[in-house]
Amino acid sequence: MAGGVAKNDQWRLAEVSGLERDRALLGRSSTAERVADILRDRITEGYFPPGARLSEESIGGALGVSRNTLREAFRLLTHERLLVHELNRGVFVRVVTVEDLDDIYRVRTLVECAAVRGLGEGPYDARTTEGIAAIEAAVRAGEAASDDREWQDISTANIRFHQGIVALAGSPRTDELMRGVLAELRLVFHVMADPRRFYAPYLIRNRQIVEALQAGDAAEAEQLLLSYLEDSRRQLSGAYAQRIAEG
Repeated sequence: MAGGVAKNDQWRLAEVSGLERDRALLGRSSTAERVADILRDRITEGYFPPGARLSEESIGGALGVSRNTLREAFRLLTHERLLVHELNRGVFVRVVTVEDLDDIYRVRTLVECAAVRGLGEGPYDARTTEGIAAIEAAVRAGEAASDDREWQDISTANIRFHQGIVALAGSPRTDELMRGVLAELRLVFHVMADPRRFYAPYLIRNRQIVEALQAGDAAEAEQLLLSYLEDSRRQLSGAYAQRIAEG
C-alpha cells in the first residue's frame, strides 16, 4: 500500500484548489512552519489521504510559496512522521504500520494516564477545573454529534477529549507531543474510514471519565482511562491489521 492510493481517493490528489483559501493564513510572513501547519491540518482532516503523493508544483502554486519553503515544510512533517520521502518518487502521506499503531497507544497510555494521575485527589484549583470543563465540553460535542449522526464530528470531539486530558498536565511540551501522536493516529482512522465503529462506542466511557474527574476522583478516572485505551488499542489494532493485509 506504500505510495498507493485507493481508486476512490485518486481524484483528491489533483484537487488542491481548496488550498488557495488557506493562502490568506500565511500573510506576509510566509514561513515553512506555517505552511507545515496548514498541510498538517489538511492531512489530519483526510484531505490528503494516506498513500497520497504530494505535488510540489500544485501545492506550492495553490499556497503561493517557493519550492524551498514547501520542501522545508515537507521536511518538518516528515520529522513528525506524517510524510515519507521515497527516493526518485516524491513525498507521500505516510501509511502507518500495525507496529506503529501499537507504539502510538503505548505513548498515549504513558502520557494520558500520567496527566490524570498527577492531579491527585480533588478539589482542584481553578486551572484544573477549567481544564475539566473543556473536557466535558468535548464530551457534550461528541454526544450531540452522535445524536445528529455526524460521525466525523464524533471523531473530532474525541480527539479534543484526549487533548484535554493531556492538557491537565499544564505542559506545553506534552501538549505538542500529543498533537503529533494524535495526528499520526488520525492517519489510521482515514484508512479505516469508519469513525462510527471506532468512536461511537466510547462516548459513554468518555462521560464516565469526565464525571470521575468532576468528582475529584483522579484514581478512578485513571483506571477508567487505562481500560479505555487498552480496549481501543486491541479493537483498532486487529481491524487495522486486517485492512492492511487486504491492501
